[in-house]
Amino acid sequence: MTRTVCLAQNPEADALLASDMFALLLGMMLDQQIPMEKAFSGPKVLADRMGGLDVHRIAEAGPEEFAAVMATPPAVHRFPGSMAKRVQALSRFVVETYDGDVARIWADGNGTAVFKRLKALPGFGDQKARIFLALLGKQFGVTPAGWREAAGHYGEDGSRRSVADVTDQKSLLEVRDFKKAAKAAAKK
Repeated sequence: MTRTVCLAQNPEADALLASDMFALLLGMMLDQQIPMEKAFSGPKVLADRMGGLDVHRIAEAGPEEFAAVMATPPAVHRFPGSMAKRVQALSRFVVETYDGDVARIWADGNGTAVFKRLKALPGFGDQKARIFLALLGKQFGVTPAGWREAAGHYGEDGSRRSVADVTDQKSLLEVRDFKKAAKAAAKK
């Protein structure tokens, strides 16, 4: 089955996200303090710079060498040094805990179990784990029993709350509008 995603809003980067679950996981981890499109384009940039995206190679790279890959203009992230450390920590965790196979994180168990495994990942907290679980369920067919409940509001059908709901340019703008409204309401 050919899957189409529109998270990076760039056909080549989105094709990588659709076909490589490690790339998708990295994009989610990078999605902080930068626009979503840049975060989800990051795995493609890394793949281009490293001759492919390999969790083992990232995990085993020297910290300075990998930080340089992240920082080469244009930098993969606004904070390339700290994000290089986070990307490597996530990669090492996936290698040590799941033999480099990220799909094992959600391969079995119910939604609550998958959520707990996602939350245990370096760089993932409660909210990021819920959003990624919703993304898996809504766009990748990973639907263990109770996934919507475990994902909380992010799992709601038809919502426009997060990256899990971005399927095209229109839905991206709807998610942005929702986030702006939520920020404005929080300031009151």
